[in-house]
Amino acid sequence: MAKNCIGLDIGSSAIKVVQLKSTKRGYQLINFGMEPVPPQTIVDGSVMNASAAAEAIASLFSQLKIRHTDVAIAVAGHAVIIKKITVPQMTREELEEQIHWEAEHHIPFAKDDVEIDHQILETSAVDNQMEVLLVAAKKDVVADYVEAVREARLNPMVVEVAAFSLQNCYELNYGRSNETVALLNIGASISTVNILQNGQSAFTRDVTLGGNAYTEEIQKQLGVGYEEAEAYKCGGTAGDEVIPEEVDEILRQQAEAMAGEFQRSFDFFLATTASGQIDRVVLAGGTAQVPALRKAIERRARLPVELLDPFKTVTVDESTFDMDYVRANAATAAVAVGLALRQEGDNL
Repeated sequence: MAKNCIGLDIGSSAIKVVQLKSTKRGYQLINFGMEPVPPQTIVDGSVMNASAAAEAIASLFSQLKIRHTDVAIAVAGHAVIIKKITVPQMTREELEEQIHWEAEHHIPFAKDDVEIDHQILETSAVDNQMEVLLVAAKKDVVADYVEAVREARLNPMVVEVAAFSLQNCYELNYGRSNETVALLNIGASISTVNILQNGQSAFTRDVTLGGNAYTEEIQKQLGVGYEEAEAYKCGGTAGDEVIPEEVDEILRQQAEAMAGEFQRSFDFFLATTASGQIDRVVLAGGTAQVPALRKAIERRARLPVELLDPFKTVTVDESTFDMDYVRANAATAAVAVGLALRQEGDNL
């Protein structure tokens, strides 16, 4: 039986790694860890410094003593296009031949510049049409991620879109339902929106906005360095230092701006779908832990907002793992958990 890949989430602020093992009772956590990357290594979903990324990946694998080298990675940002398209009904083989030509009508990149994948969602016998999920990612962006992984002496077996990794993690832990659920993974520089309807992805969008906006605004308004601003954002300080009272207001302002951006995505989905509602919002990512943001999203969307627990149904051996570490960093692990479910040759 094929082994699961190691989930390797290469983010703009940190590398996250998750290794799962499939058992008769479900999945068990084998490895989990994070390693910061130098600033400007990953910018807006593109690798700017492959060697720095490779060094961080190799360092983390060494710390965790992981010998398995097959990994699954994710891409996100403006280099990725996800669209639902409708095409005449045809066989899977015919669609395989036609999909590149169909893609030309729906993506803003030349077909030779992108990697294309697809999945049939629905077939209608009434109007002889089929609904297909089309995914395109720029080849040069994918190649840069693959180069960084190979430089770390690992084998990139699966490259998928972060929105689907997030969805796989959610479904592992919460199952599928008839609810319409908005999943938000709020990273350092990119936030991924994936709205699930009847267990399928109905709307996706990557927003180039994340936790760095908080840090940068604190730096700008208070005249402090990056590390100090990060500590203020997360509610911690060095020693007995008191957090400046202005920090709360800065966090509130940024939370409102970010919540407004997410609400625009929700509004667009609601305006273009027949369902007319979202039932709840589920947050992941390090920035999801900022209380002001959760409150702002809840207030604007008028919906219940909860934090995604990526290890909710995963067995975690408390004698093996530092549970304080796992709990403190669980919010950042969603994409890596989704990737750790993948095997070589998997479809979307």
